[in-house]
Amino acid sequence: MRVFLQKLLTERVIRLANKYTSRPEQKRVHEALTSLFNHISKGQGKQGLILDFEHSSRLIIFSDQHKGNRNPGDDFALSEKNYLAALQHYNDEQFLFCSLGDSEEFWKYPVLSVLKHNKATFEQESKFLKRGAFFKIFGNHDLYWDNDPLAGYQLEKVYGKKLKVYEGIILRIPVEGKTLEIFLTHGHQGDLQSDGNWFSKWFVSNVWGPFQAYLRINPNTPAFDNQLKSTHNAMMYNWTAEQSGMALITGHTHQPVFNSLTHLERTYIRLDEARKNGQAEVVQKLEAELIAGKISGDTSPRLEYSKNTYFNTGCCCFNDGDITGIEIEDGKIRLIKWKFKPDTGSKRFVLEESPLASLLEAAVNAKSKI
Repeated sequence: MRVFLQKLLTERVIRLANKYTSRPEQKRVHEALTSLFNHISKGQGKQGLILDFEHSSRLIIFSDQHKGNRNPGDDFALSEKNYLAALQHYNDEQFLFCSLGDSEEFWKYPVLSVLKHNKATFEQESKFLKRGAFFKIFGNHDLYWDNDPLAGYQLEKVYGKKLKVYEGIILRIPVEGKTLEIFLTHGHQGDLQSDGNWFSKWFVSNVWGPFQAYLRINPNTPAFDNQLKSTHNAMMYNWTAEQSGMALITGHTHQPVFNSLTHLERTYIRLDEARKNGQAEVVQKLEAELIAGKISGDTSPRLEYSKNTYFNTGCCCFNDGDITGIEIEDGKIRLIKWKFKPDTGSKRFVLEESPLASLLEAAVNAKSKI
């Protein structure tokens, strides 16, 4: 019966869930991002942090773990081994770590249930905190960390140390004698159905959550609702294109974006180049990945002229257990993936890479065709 209902209802209910849990509107999104960035940059309030990033510093950014309670509807369960292996690697390599929102899934699960079933991941994260290298941002699904009176107590209990949770961070990075500002925030701001909306939380908790758990569905696959995700990503890109000297990194959409283009768009670019250069093996490999649907993303009308000012981490809850994130190291920014194979364990792969110098050039000249 479960298999029959999966085939009959999965796509329809996922569309319904997307309708009621995400409805971005560009004017609201842009106003919310501008307000938050200005508050942080001017030191107003306690919404964010300005972090001076040394040239020798290393940073890994993961988002959208959506840690649950390990029932069949827990999107993070399959990704846990990759996430733990990645954190062990980055802590050993002395990286800073930013968790960019929706780290915990509090719309579907009670807080204490999530904390109880994720002790291993909190322990790994606490290793960064102990050396002052952990930065936590809240998103719409873990808004509890920002607005509940008991949040501070729970954070200290989980991590063994007090931890401030922010809405955003501004990195200031010296690049070729200039300063590049990179704005980090979850990206739900201005989304009418995600920015603290009570109905969205009710729908996920009381309708989508139980349904997902029963049918054992993980919707975090390129097959579902890429257009909505790309629409939201396009709004984020349009905002960065109106700024100067600044780039933006968000999560929220679960769709990896690098240099303002989705991973799928950049794959099409590489495929075209391989065909022009007669690289038959590369063409065969890329075509096979596209046919298999293994590349996350959608296409946009700005393929030919996008400025590399917007990035999205993707997520740590893909339905195949893979996780993606953004690294900043040695004057470069990278989109990376961690994948588990039974014979080799969890391994890191670089999907995209670009020097920060080219990012700075694009950010300074971003006010052009949008």
